[in-house]
Amino acid sequence: MIKLNVNGRVQNVDVEPEMPLLWVLRDELKLAGTKYGCGIAQCGACTVHINGTAMRSCSVPIGALDGAKVITIEGLSSDNNHPVQRAWIEEGVPQCGYCQSGQIMAVVAFLKNFAKPTDADIDANITNICRCGTYERLRRAIHRAADMMKA
Repeated sequence: MIKLNVNGRVQNVDVEPEMPLLWVLRDELKLAGTKYGCGIAQCGACTVHINGTAMRSCSVPIGALDGAKVITIEGLSSDNNHPVQRAWIEEGVPQCGYCQSGQIMAVVAFLKNFAKPTDADIDANITNICRCGTYERLRRAIHRAADMMKA
């Protein structure tokens, strides 16, 4: 039995320790906001926060997380009112929307370290892939969210 705190709620899961966190979230805990993209931690669609750090959940075995605190897109804000979520909506970032939960989770962690990010900071640190190519809108939303978080 592996014990996790997921979105503020203690969860006990009885799965093989090698099972990736992504599948525990989606299949065992029924939290479908975290998406499967590539399965090799390259695209970022599965990004969640583990003990405050943005990580790609498809590559993290659940056995390494006993006692960990996990935040998914469902736990970021109960009403989609987090500044990054609001900026995403205001800038119309998503096209298909599939990668957006991972993008948002990556940006929330990024803005903790880059309160006034430059375009170069964004390009160097936000490595999630968007097949629709909404990178310019994404960049505008990151700047907007940074401004909202300062206010």
